[in-house]
Amino acid sequence: MKKILFALVASAAALGGSAAYAQSNTQDAAGTAYIGTGVVGSRYDFDSAGAGAVSGDNHSGTKAGGKIYGGYNIDSTWAVEAGYTDFGKRSYNYTVGNAAGGLNTDAHSYYVAGKGTWPVARDFAVFGKLGVARNHNEVTTTGIASVSGSDNKTALYASVGGEYAINKNVKVSLEYENYGKNDIDTGRKAGAITAGLRYNF
Repeated sequence: MKKILFALVASAAALGGSAAYAQSNTQDAAGTAYIGTGVVGSRYDFDSAGAGAVSGDNHSGTKAGGKIYGGYNIDSTWAVEAGYTDFGKRSYNYTVGNAAGGLNTDAHSYYVAGKGTWPVARDFAVFGKLGVARNHNEVTTTGIASVSGSDNKTALYASVGGEYAINKNVKVSLEYENYGKNDIDTGRKAGAITAGLRYNF
């Protein structure tokens, strides 16, 4: 998926500025704003040395979360965007020797980024975003040693994806986002796949 999205961005860069797409539905008017929402699928993996999964417990997989965001179109190519992503809560039960324990995480992130969009067809465009994310994760453990803690960390945010214009105002998108991690992002991977829907004013 990531290789396909990066290939689309490379193709768009080669076509950027072509007059053939001057009337593309994917191009937003300068000085307009948009809002959107999305479903975020992120990967987690709680494998750790010395801990075996309790029978029936799934310690790796994909978790669905949610996202809301908004942006301002500087011109038909460039925009600034900010958003909030909730990665959801994850739990992992494990055993060490004969003792059972558990680990629970709850992560979310805020980001601000610049966005560039390049049309490749009348109703389809590819885009890339680059900025910063503020990541928060809260971790609680149970069992032999019950510990809780949280951490906040600023990291590089980057995204690449494609969007389809249903009409001039409504667009759907699919993108790969990398939020980076903080020091106690137990289990959560830095990247996520997001399916979005946005409305341009």
